[in-house]
Amino acid sequence: MSAADIVTVLDEGLGNSSYLVDLGDGAALVVDPGRDARPYVAEAERRGLRVVIAAETHLHADFVSGSRELAALGARVVAARAARLEHPHHGLTDGDALDLGGLSLEAVATPGHTPEHVAYLLRDGGRPLALFSGGSLLTGAVARTDLVSPERTEALARALWQSIQQRLLSLPDDLPVYPTHGAGSFCSVAPSGERATTIGRERSTNPLLAAPGEDEFVARLLAGFGSFPPYFLELRELNRMGPLVYGQFPALSVIGVDSVQRLLAAGAVAVDVRPVEAFAAGHLPGSLSIPLRPQFGSWLGWLVGRDHGIVFVVGEDQDRDELVRQCLTIGYERLCGEVAGGADAWRLAGMSLATVPLVVPDGASGTLVDVRQSAEFGRGHVPGAINLELGDLLEHAWRLPPGPLTVMCGHGERAMSAASVLAARGRTDVSVLVGGPADVAATRRHRLRTR
Repeated sequence: MSAADIVTVLDEGLGNSSYLVDLGDGAALVVDPGRDARPYVAEAERRGLRVVIAAETHLHADFVSGSRELAALGARVVAARAARLEHPHHGLTDGDALDLGGLSLEAVATPGHTPEHVAYLLRDGGRPLALFSGGSLLTGAVARTDLVSPERTEALARALWQSIQQRLLSLPDDLPVYPTHGAGSFCSVAPSGERATTIGRERSTNPLLAAPGEDEFVARLLAGFGSFPPYFLELRELNRMGPLVYGQFPALSVIGVDSVQRLLAAGAVAVDVRPVEAFAAGHLPGSLSIPLRPQFGSWLGWLVGRDHGIVFVVGEDQDRDELVRQCLTIGYERLCGEVAGGADAWRLAGMSLATVPLVVPDGASGTLVDVRQSAEFGRGHVPGAINLELGDLLEHAWRLPPGPLTVMCGHGERAMSAASVLAARGRTDVSVLVGGPADVAATRRHRLRTR
């Protein structure tokens, strides 16, 4: 088997990789598929293959599994027996192997990231060909162990050390390793930007594996945890019970202003996915700004509860199919529709629009609030800025002082989300900085040179 026989299907926004594996004789395996089955089916068809197995390494917290979607198309679902899935599957325990017609897929129990976690060792006879490591061994990292419960975090970290040392590092150094989580994934602790690796490379270069022993590994791992979206605490059980099978994702319906008003009055949330500049120029009062981009789903899951109905304001040229895909990928299914005519229709119906001032670095006033992750802030920030992560803003906005606020992030998207959260809670003195810390520093250097 060559690298060409393993195709990476990347979800850039979530930072995860799934893998389509050519098993020969027209059959294919998919490891850790996302909910949207179309990329796997299309790639398989392009290669003259049919997906016959969907293998799950663990109960995912960050996305809805696509195994049931593939099962509806004829694939067999394979997962750890310890996951106790409540939908049809073939359960494996440590050392169990599936005969794939010349190849075999062996389950390797690797608890740590989750209690039920397994990696899959693809073999040709007795010869190992590839390891699909899921959330155990990553490229330059390992996956976090705090997504199950606080009480189990340290015990799972110790289990992860044992899994890596006893089960994975005993494999050949030249064995290719294909992790599920990677750069951009909130499940990962300090990953590199590369998606695949080898056992030997991780043995020699992975900074967490350089720990001299279990206690130091656990200490380093736990110290590296950042925040994560609250929906992570809900999807493991959804994936265990079995998500709804769509077959074909629904189109986003279009609803009139009167219906939108009734939905909002009944508790629905208005989410405006247009670019920052469009939201700043005019938006529905009280609406939340989450620009549609690869990371849209993560921030929707951070700022809106799954139990809320959602009304969207969408730009004319934006991809509705991608919007629905990202929502369903993280288990958000109460999609009421989009406002017919967008913000202009709201204004034409006689209702006012709200605005948010955009300012350049020279125009910032009042308290500067940096809403990036604390790790980002630690790597470099504007002197005097307050760091309050966007994900913490809903609960901790009270920490911000009175008076004018200028909100910033790296480019403006998260800052505008933060400004919309604050505006919905009554702050009327909020502006958004265009750019990030580097732009502020460049402006200040230019000012000094031209004095």
